[in-house]
Amino acid sequence: MSLIRRRKLTQRQTRQIQQNQHKDHDDGTLATGVIVSHFGKQLDVQITALPSILPEHDSDEQLLTLGAIWRCHARTNLPMLACADTVQFSLDLSSGLGRIERLLPRTTLITRPDRYHKVKPVAANVDTLVIVFAPLPKPAVNLIDRYLLIAKLAGVKPLLLLNKADLLSEHPEVANIACNYQKLGEQCGFSLISTSLVDDTGVDELSAHIDGKLSIFAGQSGVGKSSLINKLLPNANQATNQISTNSQLGQHTTTTSRLLAYNNHKLHQGGIIDTPGIREYGIWHLSADDILAGFDELRPLADDCQFRDCSHHANAKGCAMWAAANRGEVLPRRIESLIGLIDEAKNGAASK
Repeated sequence: MSLIRRRKLTQRQTRQIQQNQHKDHDDGTLATGVIVSHFGKQLDVQITALPSILPEHDSDEQLLTLGAIWRCHARTNLPMLACADTVQFSLDLSSGLGRIERLLPRTTLITRPDRYHKVKPVAANVDTLVIVFAPLPKPAVNLIDRYLLIAKLAGVKPLLLLNKADLLSEHPEVANIACNYQKLGEQCGFSLISTSLVDDTGVDELSAHIDGKLSIFAGQSGVGKSSLINKLLPNANQATNQISTNSQLGQHTTTTSRLLAYNNHKLHQGGIIDTPGIREYGIWHLSADDILAGFDELRPLADDCQFRDCSHHANAKGCAMWAAANRGEVLPRRIESLIGLIDEAKNGAASK
């Protein structure tokens, strides 16, 4: 039988172990805060409530004030954390570093699968997903539908935003896309607004829609997300890039998830999460029923198809969706988008 040699612990190590054994409940020594930046294994957490038992310290007083930002690691037994998560964390005043001990309940959670086929959180406690598109670069309508699906499954309110509206006269096909989505929004309960930073058209309306809420902006690169955020939050200092004149495609500018608060000292007043994690959203982990749930105008029609296993393709016999499209009640393009997403999910799941 092998012998286990007990290592002699120092008093500090013993005390630390005892403290860690009690971190699963709030013993009054934990601060409460919101994750405002996510750097992979390290996170910046802004204090929203101080510990009820303040530690004795000779360090900078600013470390223990509301609004102070602490660089933290997380306990290994916690689930993956996301920007805007509310957490409780312990404070090491000697190093100025914290450790996240508890994740508090979330109201919403936007997730996405990564390249390793694991589902990762993107942002937590989001109220509004602002889906931005523009006349240039040319809108990818299937991407807009994908974002609408994300919002539906996460329980987040979508807001469609047509930016660079001053270019519409040069791109009438985009005006038609916007008109179709506006009608769809009337059916499905979301709004579409237009903005132009040339003369600030629609900026006040956008502010009114997201005021007091936590929002996340999504869309193709180059549609002006960072410029809009800079307009709404002049202190955000977002990096912006010009659209490539050769490819007419935008260049990625955001590399780290950040919560940009309307009031840095009052995070409950909302803000904007800018994140690279929502640029691409794989759907291999979703079922056909999950995807259908993201198409509010098509979902009720599925029960009226002649066959329960209807593929909803244009030549499918007795398909209620295409019958409705022929009557002008739903957009054929939305059915095609639904089919494409379901096929993508099936193919992705098969390749795992």
